[in-house]
Amino acid sequence: MPYDHANAFAKILRGELPSIKLAEDDHALAIMDIMPQADGHALVIPKAPSELIFDLPDEALVGAMRMTQRIAVAVRAALQPDGVFIGQFNGAAAGQTVPHVHFHVIPRWSGSELRMHARERADTQKLEALAQRIQAQLR
Repeated sequence: MPYDHANAFAKILRGELPSIKLAEDDHALAIMDIMPQADGHALVIPKAPSELIFDLPDEALVGAMRMTQRIAVAVRAALQPDGVFIGQFNGAAAGQTVPHVHFHVIPRWSGSELRMHARERADTQKLEALAQRIQAQLR
C-alpha cells in the first residue's frame, strides 16, 4: 500500500496542521501529543514518509531514535516521573492510529493509570505549559 501523504503527521511536518513543537532536526520532529495518555506525553515523528518502521530508511531511523532519546531525557528531567515508557505501533491491529511511523514518549508515575490512547483532546494551555518545561531541559 502506498504512503498516504494526507495523514495528520505528514500535514504537521509540512506545516499544514498546527502542533506544539518540542524540538526539530533534519531527521525528526518532536511534538506534544494532543490526546495524551499521561501529562507530558510526547511524539517523535521521523521526517521520512514511512507508514511502518519496517520501511523507514536507516538514516531516518537512527535520527528518530536519537531524537526519541533526547526527548525522553528532557521529559524525565522536566517532570520527574517514576519511569518513562517509549513505544511504537505498526499497523492498526497493533494500535497505530496515524499511518506514519512515530514514537511515543510517555512519562509514568507509580499508581497512576494511563488514559486511553487517542481518545480525549487535552487543554492546549496545559500542553503548552508542559512543553515549556520540557523545552527548558533541551537547552
